[in-house]
Amino acid sequence: MKKTIAAIFAHPDDEAFGPGGTIAKLAKNNNVYVICTTHGEMGENYRKNDPRPIAEIREDELRCSAKILGVKKVYFLDFKDGTLSNNLYHDLAKKIKAILDRLKPQILITNELRGNSGHIDHITVAMVVSYIFERVPYAKELWRSVTTEEARKLNSGYFIYVPPGYKKSEIDKVVDTSGVWDLKMKAMDCHKSQFRDAKRLKRRLDQLPKEENFQVVKK
Repeated sequence: MKKTIAAIFAHPDDEAFGPGGTIAKLAKNNNVYVICTTHGEMGENYRKNDPRPIAEIREDELRCSAKILGVKKVYFLDFKDGTLSNNLYHDLAKKIKAILDRLKPQILITNELRGNSGHIDHITVAMVVSYIFERVPYAKELWRSVTTEEARKLNSGYFIYVPPGYKKSEIDKVVDTSGVWDLKMKAMDCHKSQFRDAKRLKRRLDQLPKEENFQVVKK
């Protein structure tokens, strides 16, 4: 029986650069939706020949990625990239929950509570999704995408502070994504405006197992 799954992120590219392989794998036999809370307008733009606003470019890039991964539909909220914080918690929760109440997903996917990279927007979305998960009857599992200790050692110091990776003993689910790895790579390539981030991440992924890791909360 098909399940409904909602993956909720802060920015276009979080889906592909994060658990894109898992999304592609799940989408083969389930209905997967993506909710993106911002338009990624604070991201750098390496598509110098494209005159459109960066927010519009990044929306199209996410739609391209979602199509490759097999996502049924992408929902964009109108929060401003780089501004997500606790003063927006309840407004953000209200808007995300309104979509989830229509979809009634059994599984929610988002970042872990340290935001993987330490990005404040990621942390805020993870906190809000966790808040919603505890309050809706239809969602039975929450999958938080985590970065392993092995992967963290390869980090290039992207942010001022990057939280430590997770030990194997702290990980509940390991998804073998080798069978959909080409889809993940193609989805990452959709985010041409974020070329440098994609290139850096691909170098790291080449040194790691083709798998994605999660902490799972169940009801």
